[in-house]
Amino acid sequence: MISTMNDSRANRASRLMDEFAEESGLTGTQPQRRYLWTDAHAVCNWLSLAHLSDDTRYLDLARKLVTQVHEVLGRHRQDDPRTGWISGLSDIEGSHHPTMGGLRIGKPQSERPDGSPEDERAEWQQDGQYYHYLTKWMHALHQMARHTGEAEFSRWAIELAHAAHHGFRTRSDPPRLYWKMSIDLSRPLVASTGYHDPLDGLITCLEISSGQSDQSLADVIADLNGMCRGRSWVTEDSLGVGGLLFDCGRLFQLPSQLISIDTVAPENLLQDALQSLFLFTRTGALHQPADYRLAFRELGLAIGLQACAIISGIDPSPSINRNLSVLKTYLPLQRQIEDFWLTPANRRGPTWTEHKDINTVMLATSLTASGFLSV
Repeated sequence: MISTMNDSRANRASRLMDEFAEESGLTGTQPQRRYLWTDAHAVCNWLSLAHLSDDTRYLDLARKLVTQVHEVLGRHRQDDPRTGWISGLSDIEGSHHPTMGGLRIGKPQSERPDGSPEDERAEWQQDGQYYHYLTKWMHALHQMARHTGEAEFSRWAIELAHAAHHGFRTRSDPPRLYWKMSIDLSRPLVASTGYHDPLDGLITCLEISSGQSDQSLADVIADLNGMCRGRSWVTEDSLGVGGLLFDCGRLFQLPSQLISIDTVAPENLLQDALQSLFLFTRTGALHQPADYRLAFRELGLAIGLQACAIISGIDPSPSINRNLSVLKTYLPLQRQIEDFWLTPANRRGPTWTEHKDINTVMLATSLTASGFLSV
């Protein structure tokens, strides 16, 4: 199936992705179960496997998943009295511009009704839109464009970036981003701001606009740049640390002449990631039993750590190399996390089974991370 030096890792990833495809309704007879974060990683995984092999089915699965996500999460829920595309476009126009109204998260319950008081616990199960999920889908669409050479995927990514910025940007001075919006982007469901959302948005918009003659995201990039000014990105959350490293890797890969920002220097972002790693390791989270751990959050860190190899091949400057030397001391955490969740006994508990789709796909991402991390 896979003929590379890392064939055992790729083959494991392939088996995990086959399991996900069947159980989530992409293949087989199960009902479709689409969830935007998970599906964004899944698209990148199949593109990685397509790159590592001559098997065309991986690209076919990636294409099929993009279509399903747009058809399911770009439209109103089946239990919603509203119908059609959440953008409000006609069926024909919506099929040509499926991301123009954003994309639903894919939560099991409908969104909180307008005027109802917020219930923090219930909100985690209720639908809507998350900014950081939309940026992951922009990244997946950009990867599709890179692998296929088809401009349609880039257009969808850029249209989604505009929809996300218009929908999530507050009208306050200074502006910021809401954490969670309603399905139609008409009202905030959670008015706070995601800690890394402006950074994630800035780097994602730079990524998807690189190599494009379309400069329509210039104002969006400038706005997000302003939101990032003076910010520290240090966190002790494993998924957050992984996201910082993912952002570092992308920022280092972007052509320097395209990075017209003054608030997020790559070396400073790497410093914040290193401080975050130090804080996370002091929590002792990786020494807990499986029932007290969330696989997908830890696997986000395992994925992000693999950006070290990408950065090492791009920037040989002494200051960056000093930080990379420190970062490399944390690299054993990647295999520690992977080995823990590859152990069957650790995948039998509720923290795995209750989040099986996202856990399965992100484990596969960590096993084939180069495709997800490359821009």
